[in-house]
Amino acid sequence: MLILLQAVLGFDNLLYISLESKKTEKSQRKRVRVIGISLAIILRIVLLFVLMKLIGLFQNELFSINIGDFMESHFNGHSLIVLFGGGFIVYTAMKEIWHMISHESLDEDKSDDKKHKSANSVIAMIVVMNLVFSFDSILSAMALTNHIGNETTELVLMSIAIVISGLLMILLANKVSDFLQKNRMFEVLGLFVLFIVGIMLLTEGGHLAHMKFLGNEVTPMTKTTFYFVIVVLVIVDIVQSRYQKKIIQIEQLEEERESKNQTDEE
Repeated sequence: MLILLQAVLGFDNLLYISLESKKTEKSQRKRVRVIGISLAIILRIVLLFVLMKLIGLFQNELFSINIGDFMESHFNGHSLIVLFGGGFIVYTAMKEIWHMISHESLDEDKSDDKKHKSANSVIAMIVVMNLVFSFDSILSAMALTNHIGNETTELVLMSIAIVISGLLMILLANKVSDFLQKNRMFEVLGLFVLFIVGIMLLTEGGHLAHMKFLGNEVTPMTKTTFYFVIVVLVIVDIVQSRYQKKIIQIEQLEEERESKNQTDEE
């Protein structure tokens, strides 16, 4: 159950890793993914230990912001981390989408003005965002193992699940990256999925901070809503892709007819 939980909650993390690793040179991408996820596994276990010992510090209120009737909020450590992660993911997704529609060359590896990030900076971002994503999965795992009653056993079981899910993530990250490289149309879908992930984290962070705008409390996007939106996006993308192929085929047939007619007239 723990491994399945880590795998399901790690889907959005896996997508981020695949897209982020493309910012470095092509020859270093696999190495970046392996090192980044490996370091993240170690830090996840450290974070797990810290959360088990100091869970109260992340839940205690740090400060509040009240702007009349417009906004009311009470921030704790957990809400700040989730809000930061959500905001950064939304920014990253929008920046990449803008880059795709404004850039002249679609081939990132052959583009002359393409500036690749250093491997270390990409690894650092993968590790940081992995920790942001891991908060919810670790807290869920703690709730799942809470009935055991033995803290050492809980820590060992969760550590094993984190290591196994991390190894699966290393394997799948390469496959997802290769798939996106070969099927460039799905890259747009991946970026919009990432954008929705960011929105989900922002709503969750706002809920954790007890945010209210004009007296209305921020409610988190449920996992059911999230997966429903993802399924709709995938279906729309598949239908649109097939429809576009048919349009291209029809246009090609029309061009061939016109060319044949001109040849006959001549």
